Amino acid sequence: MAKDDSDILTRLYEVIDSRKTDDADTSYTAQLFNQGTNRIAQKLGEEALEAVIAVINNDRGSTISESADLIYHWLLLLRLSEVDPQEVFQELIDRKQ
Repeated sequence: MAKDDSDILTRLYEVIDSRKTDDADTSYTAQLFNQGTNRIAQKLGEEALEAVIAVINNDRGSTISESADLIYHWLLLLRLSEVDPQEVFQELIDRKQ
């Protein structure tokens, strides 16, 4: 990973935030926000299951792809809940100490 890619989760969160009010006909992110909490939570669960299945099937490419989908939907759920990913990162730091 390149040094400038180290904050990709923060940047992705910012993109998600900027697209939440876009036209739902042209933005998947806006479409999911319009569908609400239950739909985003459902998508997160689906992506988690797909990632697990990819790992079980020893499918490296799908594991990477499904993991990216999982992280994207997780960040959507965080944004919908008004939780900044930095708060989650801080929790992980605090647990390590």
